Parts: sequence; structure tokens; C-alpha cells
Amino acid sequence: MNKKKTNIVLIGMPASGKSTVGVILAKVLGMDFIDTDLVIQQKEDSLLYEIINDRGVDGFLACEEEALLSINTVNTVIATGGSAVYSERGMRHLSENGAIIYLKVEKDKLFDRLHEIRERGVVLRDGESLDEMYEERSVLYEKYADIIIDEGESSIEETVRRIIDR
Repeated sequence: MNKKKTNIVLIGMPASGKSTVGVILAKVLGMDFIDTDLVIQQKEDSLLYEIINDRGVDGFLACEEEALLSINTVNTVIATGGSAVYSERGMRHLSENGAIIYLKVEKDKLFDRLHEIRERGVVLRDGESLDEMYEERSVLYEKYADIIIDEGESSIEETVRRIIDR
């Protein structure tokens, strides 16, 4: 039986505004809200950067995939972590009941926002630069996206409106 997609799943780079846009979008549409980074922190009883430091990138990605696969909701805006797209199983699971929306931010603007990268719990492999991360992930975001919202110079409210209009 083909069920209607009732969730909105936000993907994109760290600091692209997924959580902020997601909360406002959920309020405007009368939907629930889940931030998968918070799901991970609650399940693991640790901050994201602590998980990365203790278990390494692969250990963190395993925790993230488990968190993604545990989400079974309807009528919910789901803000994913920037590295969620490394889990093909997790993305497939989220897309079964959700429209995947990629919040695209230009590289320079994004790098200006990414100040405390280690404290944010951003997944960077040893020796990987922000440029390399951006190039690798951009391809994955576009692969999974049903809709791409190029944020450009849009305010949070304008981004929310553009998502609703689509």
C-alpha cells in the first residue's frame, strides 16, 4: 500500500539553518519537530563532539544511522545532521514517509557561519578540509533531494515561505 508522505525532511550542510528553519516551519504548518542531532545526544547521553572524539567518525556515523532508522513519525518536520546523507539506509528510511528538502547555501556564506566547527560536532575525517567536505556532501544532498531550496540571501522567514510554496 502506498502511503502519503506526511513528513518534511531537511538536509544540508552544517550551519545551513536546518534546525532553525525546521522549528519555524513546524510552527507555521502545525507539525511536530524532531532534530536528529538531539535524538543522537539523548540516545547516547553525550554531546555530538564527545561521541566523535570517543568513537571516531565511523562510530558516530553508526550512531547517526541508528537514530535515523529509529524515526517513525507522521506530520513531522525532521532536521537532520549534516552527515545524515552518509547513511543510504537512513536516507531511504526517511524518504519513505517524507519529502526530502535540501537547504543549499553557497560555500563562502556557509564557511562564514561555521566558526566553532569542533564544538558543533561536525563530522570531518582526519585531514579533510571544509572544501572537500562541501564538495563530497553537495553531491549526496542533491542525490537525495526531492526539492532544492537555494537559500541565497534569503532570511529564515523567506526560506520557510519558499518551502511552503513548493
